[in-house]
Amino acid sequence: MSAPRRRNRRARKVREALLGYLLVAPALLVFGVFVFYPFAKNIWLGMYRTPPFPGLPKRYAAFDQYERVLTSPEFRNSLRTTVVFVVATVPTGIVLGLLMAMLAHQRLRGITIYRTIFSSTVATSIAVASVIFFTLLNPQVGLLTYWMGRQGEPSLLDDPRWALWAVAGVTIWQNLGLSFILMSAGLQGVPDDLLEAAEVDGAGSWSRLRNVVMPLLSPTIFFATIVGSILAFQAFGQIDLLTQGGPLKKTNVLVYAMYDAVFRQNNEGKAAVLSVALFAITLVLTLIQLRLLERRVTYER
Repeated sequence: MSAPRRRNRRARKVREALLGYLLVAPALLVFGVFVFYPFAKNIWLGMYRTPPFPGLPKRYAAFDQYERVLTSPEFRNSLRTTVVFVVATVPTGIVLGLLMAMLAHQRLRGITIYRTIFSSTVATSIAVASVIFFTLLNPQVGLLTYWMGRQGEPSLLDDPRWALWAVAGVTIWQNLGLSFILMSAGLQGVPDDLLEAAEVDGAGSWSRLRNVVMPLLSPTIFFATIVGSILAFQAFGQIDLLTQGGPLKKTNVLVYAMYDAVFRQNNEGKAAVLSVALFAITLVLTLIQLRLLERRVTYER
């Protein structure tokens, strides 16, 4: 290759690189200002201990504060509570969403009405869902309290044994519309000719579900698992409105522990450490899910 051609090729690559950087510059600027810089600032803030009284200077503690916070019984309790909350909400929500999607996938007259009802919770905010269930679980006038025969007893939200499960139930109900929509979209992608061929071959309903529907639905389930886990780890609104982390810190998940550290304990350094820990845990679990679940995913149609 002659020297002029090499120079022209090198100049073309430089122009293409500059054009590429120019195109991604706005996105990099937004991410840098609103994501990367705050995250780096948060890591730095976690190295400073916040004094108990406002106005006093912060004291540099390096990674000693990370060790102190992450080995404390309070952090272990919040982590355990968060894991139980995620395990209670994500699989249950996916299974219920799949069952509802299968019911709504039937070719029946008026089935559109049921599809609308099943997906309606997706338009319900956390605040509205929390207020609804707070009323339903009221010890005096709550319908759920009446049906459960707990009149005169403390509300489930005030019972340390049931508070976390009650909040998990609210979360499942509020996210059920999204799960239903995802599963319905996945079912729409299952070819009818495959189901008909399996039926002709003598496969029953369970066999068709296990051997035809579930493999083709695996990408949707995989996506719903990842998104649901991230949303569950970031749950805050329903806990703040229903239990405020109680009773006896039985619903004190990591996000609410961060809120409590900032606005009640006035400890920004502790909250920064908890937020970094939450990011690391969410990242690791997401990577594990990607590694394990993607092996079982079938993308062929």
